[in-house]
Amino acid sequence: MNIAFLGGGNMANALIGGLVAKGFEARAISVIELAPAARDKIAAHGVRVSTAPDAASAKADTLVLAVKPQDARAALASVASSVDGKLVISIAAGVRLDALSRWLGGHRRLVRCMPNTPALIGAGIAGLYALPEVTADERARAQTILGAVGEVVWLNDERLLDPVTAVSGSGPAYVFWFIEQLAATLADYLVPCAAELPAIKIVHMHTPTPHTEYGVKGMGEGGAIAPPAAIANAVRDALAPLGAEVNETPLTPRRVLAAIRQAQASQASQAPSGGRGDIRPSSPTHGLP
Repeated sequence: MNIAFLGGGNMANALIGGLVAKGFEARAISVIELAPAARDKIAAHGVRVSTAPDAASAKADTLVLAVKPQDARAALASVASSVDGKLVISIAAGVRLDALSRWLGGHRRLVRCMPNTPALIGAGIAGLYALPEVTADERARAQTILGAVGEVVWLNDERLLDPVTAVSGSGPAYVFWFIEQLAATLADYLVPCAAELPAIKIVHMHTPTPHTEYGVKGMGEGGAIAPPAAIANAVRDALAPLGAEVNETPLTPRRVLAAIRQAQASQASQAPSGGRGDIRPSSPTHGLP
Protein backbone atom coordinates (compact mmCIF):
# COMPACT_ATOMS: atom_id res chain seq x y z
CA MET A 1 0.00 0.00 0.00
CA ASN A 2 1.24 3.46 -0.96
CA ILE A 3 -0.57 6.36 0.73
CA ALA A 4 -0.79 10.02 -0.23
CA PHE A 5 -2.24 12.44 2.32
CA LEU A 6 -3.91 15.59 1.02
CA GLY A 7 -3.23 17.79 4.03
CA GLY A 8 -0.72 17.45 6.83
CA GLY A 9 -2.47 18.85 9.89
CA ASN A 10 -2.89 17.36 13.35
CA MET A 11 -5.00 14.37 12.33
CA ALA A 12 -2.81 13.48 9.36
CA ASN A 13 0.22 13.76 11.63
CA ALA A 14 -1.42 11.44 14.15
CA LEU A 15 -2.36 8.85 11.50
CA ILE A 16 1.12 8.87 9.96
CA GLY A 17 2.76 8.65 13.37
CA GLY A 18 0.53 5.71 14.27
CA LEU A 19 1.25 3.90 11.01
CA VAL A 20 5.01 4.35 11.31
CA ALA A 21 4.94 3.25 14.95
CA LYS A 22 3.18 0.06 13.89
CA GLY A 23 5.87 -0.75 11.33
CA PHE A 24 4.46 0.78 8.15
CA GLU A 25 7.25 2.03 5.89
CA ALA A 26 7.57 5.80 5.96
CA ARG A 27 8.85 5.84 2.38
CA ALA A 28 5.45 4.50 1.24
CA ILE A 29 3.75 7.67 2.53
CA SER A 30 3.69 11.07 0.85
CA VAL A 31 2.01 14.25 2.07
CA ILE A 32 0.84 17.34 0.21
CA GLU A 33 0.80 20.31 2.58
CA LEU A 34 1.06 24.04 1.95
CA ALA A 35 1.89 25.34 5.44
CA PRO A 36 5.66 25.34 6.14
CA ALA A 37 5.29 24.65 9.87
CA ALA A 38 3.03 21.65 9.24
CA ARG A 39 5.41 20.34 6.56
CA ASP A 40 8.37 20.52 8.93
CA LYS A 41 6.45 18.73 11.66
CA ILE A 42 5.21 15.90 9.49
CA ALA A 43 8.56 15.45 7.72
CA ALA A 44 9.98 14.32 11.06
CA HIS A 45 8.28 10.95 10.44
CA GLY A 46 10.55 10.38 7.46
CA VAL A 47 7.79 10.67 4.85
CA ARG A 48 7.97 12.59 1.59
CA VAL A 49 6.42 16.06 1.84
CA SER A 50 5.55 18.38 -1.05
CA THR A 51 3.41 21.42 -1.75
CA ALA A 52 1.65 19.94 -4.81
CA PRO A 53 0.89 16.55 -6.36
CA ASP A 54 4.02 14.88 -7.67
CA ALA A 55 5.27 11.46 -8.77
CA ALA A 56 4.95 10.06 -5.24
CA SER A 57 1.31 11.03 -4.87
CA ALA A 58 0.58 9.82 -8.41
CA LYS A 59 2.04 6.44 -7.48
CA ALA A 60 -0.18 6.08 -4.41
CA ASP A 61 -3.04 3.58 -4.51
CA THR A 62 -4.73 5.24 -1.52
CA LEU A 63 -5.50 8.94 -1.04
CA VAL A 64 -6.45 10.33 2.35
CA LEU A 65 -8.32 13.61 2.26
CA ALA A 66 -7.18 15.26 5.51
CA VAL A 67 -7.93 18.94 4.96
CA LYS A 68 -10.55 21.16 6.58
CA PRO A 69 -14.02 20.67 5.06
CA GLN A 70 -14.03 24.09 3.42
CA ASP A 71 -10.79 23.18 1.60
CA ALA A 72 -11.86 19.71 0.45
CA ARG A 73 -13.11 20.61 -3.02
CA ALA A 74 -9.96 22.51 -3.96
CA ALA A 75 -7.73 19.76 -2.60
CA LEU A 76 -9.52 17.09 -4.63
CA ALA A 77 -9.40 19.22 -7.78
CA SER A 78 -5.61 18.94 -7.73
CA VAL A 79 -5.75 15.11 -8.00
CA ALA A 80 -9.07 14.52 -9.79
CA SER A 81 -7.38 13.73 -13.11
CA SER A 82 -5.28 10.91 -11.60
CA VAL A 83 -7.75 9.33 -9.17
CA ASP A 84 -8.81 6.38 -11.34
CA GLY A 85 -8.08 3.07 -9.65
CA LYS A 86 -7.37 4.66 -6.28
CA LEU A 87 -9.15 4.34 -2.97
CA VAL A 88 -10.06 7.75 -1.56
CA ILE A 89 -10.56 8.04 2.19
CA SER A 90 -12.03 11.25 3.57
CA ILE A 91 -11.75 12.44 7.17
CA ALA A 92 -13.23 15.86 6.32
CA ALA A 93 -16.10 16.35 8.78
CA GLY A 94 -19.55 16.77 7.29
CA VAL A 95 -18.55 16.35 3.62
CA ARG A 96 -20.83 13.71 2.14
CA LEU A 97 -19.78 11.05 -0.32
CA ASP A 98 -22.08 12.27 -3.09
CA ALA A 99 -20.24 15.61 -3.01
CA LEU A 100 -16.83 13.91 -2.99
CA SER A 101 -17.84 11.69 -5.90
CA ARG A 102 -19.13 14.68 -7.88
CA TRP A 103 -15.91 16.63 -7.29
CA LEU A 104 -13.93 13.61 -8.50
CA GLY A 105 -15.88 13.19 -11.72
CA GLY A 106 -18.08 10.33 -10.51
CA HIS A 107 -15.39 8.33 -8.72
CA ARG A 108 -17.04 5.80 -6.37
CA ARG A 109 -14.25 4.01 -4.54
CA LEU A 110 -14.77 6.18 -1.51
CA VAL A 111 -14.67 5.71 2.26
CA ARG A 112 -15.83 8.42 4.63
CA CYS A 113 -14.49 8.46 8.18
CA MET A 114 -15.05 10.41 11.37
CA PRO A 115 -12.08 10.10 13.75
CA ASN A 116 -11.81 12.09 16.98
CA THR A 117 -9.16 14.04 18.85
CA PRO A 118 -8.05 11.18 21.17
CA ALA A 119 -6.45 9.80 17.99
CA LEU A 120 -3.72 12.37 18.66
CA ILE A 121 -2.54 10.13 21.52
CA GLY A 122 -3.41 6.80 19.87
CA ALA A 123 -6.65 6.35 21.81
CA GLY A 124 -9.21 7.39 19.20
CA ILE A 125 -12.27 5.74 17.78
CA ALA A 126 -13.45 6.24 14.21
CA GLY A 127 -16.71 5.54 12.44
CA LEU A 128 -16.30 4.45 8.80
CA TYR A 129 -18.71 4.06 5.90
CA ALA A 130 -17.80 2.72 2.45
CA LEU A 131 -19.68 2.91 -0.83
CA PRO A 132 -20.66 -0.47 -2.32
CA GLU A 133 -17.96 -0.12 -5.01
CA VAL A 134 -15.21 -0.36 -2.36
CA THR A 135 -13.65 -3.83 -2.31
CA ALA A 136 -12.87 -5.94 0.74
CA ASP A 137 -9.15 -5.23 0.24
CA GLU A 138 -9.80 -1.51 0.13
CA ARG A 139 -11.92 -1.67 3.28
CA ALA A 140 -8.98 -3.45 4.93
CA ARG A 141 -6.69 -0.62 3.82
CA ALA A 142 -8.99 1.99 5.36
CA GLN A 143 -9.15 -0.02 8.57
CA THR A 144 -5.36 -0.25 8.71
CA ILE A 145 -4.96 3.51 8.36
CA LEU A 146 -7.64 4.57 10.86
CA GLY A 147 -6.85 1.65 13.16
CA ALA A 148 -3.31 2.95 13.57
CA VAL A 149 -4.59 5.46 16.15
CA GLY A 150 -7.37 3.57 17.89
CA GLU A 151 -10.50 1.53 17.29
CA VAL A 152 -12.58 1.36 14.11
CA VAL A 153 -16.34 0.85 13.76
CA TRP A 154 -17.92 0.20 10.35
CA LEU A 155 -21.37 1.66 9.69
CA ASN A 156 -23.96 0.39 7.21
CA ASP A 157 -25.55 3.78 6.52
CA GLU A 158 -23.74 7.05 5.79
CA ARG A 159 -26.41 8.96 7.73
CA LEU A 160 -25.12 7.34 10.92
CA LEU A 161 -21.96 9.41 10.57
CA ASP A 162 -23.99 12.45 11.62
CA PRO A 163 -24.57 11.22 15.21
CA VAL A 164 -21.02 9.81 15.22
CA THR A 165 -19.78 13.31 14.40
CA ALA A 166 -21.91 14.85 17.14
CA VAL A 167 -21.11 12.35 19.89
CA SER A 168 -17.75 10.75 19.09
CA GLY A 169 -16.16 13.38 16.88
CA SER A 170 -17.21 16.46 18.85
CA GLY A 171 -17.80 14.81 22.24
CA PRO A 172 -14.19 14.94 23.46
CA ALA A 173 -14.20 18.72 22.95
CA TYR A 174 -17.25 18.99 25.20
CA VAL A 175 -15.48 16.97 27.88
CA PHE A 176 -12.37 19.12 27.55
CA TRP A 177 -14.51 22.27 27.76
CA PHE A 178 -16.20 20.95 30.91
CA ILE A 179 -12.80 20.19 32.49
CA GLU A 180 -11.65 23.71 31.60
CA GLN A 181 -14.74 25.20 33.27
CA LEU A 182 -14.21 23.09 36.40
CA ALA A 183 -10.61 24.23 36.59
CA ALA A 184 -11.64 27.87 36.20
CA THR A 185 -14.30 27.50 38.88
CA LEU A 186 -11.82 25.84 41.20
CA ALA A 187 -9.35 28.67 40.74
CA ASP A 188 -11.98 31.41 41.09
CA TYR A 189 -14.03 30.17 44.03
CA LEU A 190 -12.67 27.20 45.89
CA VAL A 191 -8.92 27.53 46.29
CA PRO A 192 -7.54 30.18 48.66
CA CYS A 193 -4.18 30.24 46.89
CA ALA A 194 -5.41 30.06 43.29
CA ALA A 195 -2.21 31.68 42.04
CA GLU A 196 -0.41 28.45 42.92
CA LEU A 197 -2.55 26.38 40.52
CA PRO A 198 -0.92 25.38 37.23
CA ALA A 199 -2.49 26.98 34.18
CA ILE A 200 -4.93 24.64 32.44
CA LYS A 201 -5.57 25.28 28.78
CA ILE A 202 -7.17 22.95 26.26
CA VAL A 203 -5.20 23.39 23.04
CA HIS A 204 -6.68 20.81 20.65
CA MET A 205 -10.31 21.34 21.59
CA HIS A 206 -11.79 21.63 18.12
CA THR A 207 -11.09 22.52 14.55
CA PRO A 208 -12.66 25.64 13.04
CA THR A 209 -15.62 23.76 11.51
CA PRO A 210 -19.25 24.34 12.39
CA HIS A 211 -19.92 20.97 14.02
CA THR A 212 -17.88 21.19 17.20
CA GLU A 213 -17.46 24.95 17.33
CA TYR A 214 -21.21 25.58 17.40
CA GLY A 215 -21.66 22.88 20.02
CA VAL A 216 -19.04 24.42 22.30
CA LYS A 217 -20.53 27.87 21.80
CA GLY A 218 -23.95 26.48 22.65
CA MET A 219 -22.67 25.43 26.07
CA GLY A 220 -21.57 28.94 26.94
CA GLU A 221 -19.73 31.96 25.65
CA GLY A 222 -16.55 33.17 27.29
CA GLY A 223 -16.65 30.62 30.11
CA ALA A 224 -20.23 31.44 31.14
CA ILE A 225 -22.02 28.20 31.86
CA ALA A 226 -25.54 28.16 30.45
CA PRO A 227 -27.34 25.17 32.01
CA PRO A 228 -30.74 23.89 30.90
CA ALA A 229 -33.74 25.61 32.46
CA ALA A 230 -34.48 22.67 34.76
CA ILE A 231 -31.01 22.81 36.29
CA ALA A 232 -31.18 26.59 36.61
CA ASN A 233 -34.53 26.33 38.39
CA ALA A 234 -33.15 23.69 40.75
CA VAL A 235 -30.24 25.95 41.66
CA ARG A 236 -32.59 28.87 42.30
CA ASP A 237 -34.79 26.64 44.50
CA ALA A 238 -31.72 25.65 46.51
CA LEU A 239 -30.76 29.30 46.98
CA ALA A 240 -34.21 30.41 48.14
CA PRO A 241 -33.90 29.17 51.77
CA LEU A 242 -30.69 31.19 52.02
CA GLY A 243 -32.45 34.34 50.93
CA ALA A 244 -30.31 34.45 47.80
CA GLU A 245 -31.73 35.23 44.37
CA VAL A 246 -30.19 35.13 40.91
CA ASN A 247 -32.38 36.62 38.20
CA GLU A 248 -29.73 37.16 35.53
CA THR A 249 -29.03 34.65 32.79
CA PRO A 250 -27.02 32.63 32.16
CA LEU A 251 -26.79 31.24 35.68
CA THR A 252 -23.02 31.19 36.20
CA PRO A 253 -21.08 30.14 39.32
CA ARG A 254 -19.90 33.74 39.70
CA ARG A 255 -23.47 35.04 39.86
CA VAL A 256 -24.51 32.32 42.30
CA LEU A 257 -21.59 33.15 44.57
CA ALA A 258 -22.37 36.88 44.39
CA ALA A 259 -25.99 36.21 45.34
CA ILE A 260 -24.95 34.10 48.34
CA ARG A 261 -22.51 36.74 49.51
CA GLN A 262 -25.15 39.43 49.13
CA ALA A 263 -27.53 37.34 51.25
CA GLN A 264 -24.79 36.88 53.83
CA ALA A 265 -24.18 40.59 54.02
CA SER A 266 -27.89 41.35 54.28
CA GLN A 267 -28.44 38.85 57.10
CA ALA A 268 -25.32 40.01 58.92
CA SER A 269 -26.54 43.61 58.85
CA GLN A 270 -29.90 42.55 60.27
CA ALA A 271 -28.52 40.25 62.97
CA PRO A 272 -28.38 41.38 66.64
CA SER A 273 -25.11 42.87 67.80
CA GLY A 274 -22.54 40.11 68.08
CA GLY A 275 -24.64 37.75 65.93
CA ARG A 276 -23.51 36.21 62.73
CA GLY A 277 -26.80 35.74 60.93
CA ASP A 278 -28.16 32.48 59.59
CA ILE A 279 -25.51 31.94 56.94
CA ARG A 280 -21.97 31.46 58.09
CA PRO A 281 -19.12 32.69 55.96
CA SER A 282 -17.44 29.78 54.27
CA SER A 283 -14.12 28.35 55.25
CA PRO A 284 -11.64 28.32 52.37
CA THR A 285 -11.43 24.53 52.74
CA HIS A 286 -15.16 23.94 52.43
CA GLY A 287 -15.87 25.14 48.89
CA LEU A 288 -18.72 27.45 48.03
CA PRO A 289 -20.58 29.12 50.94
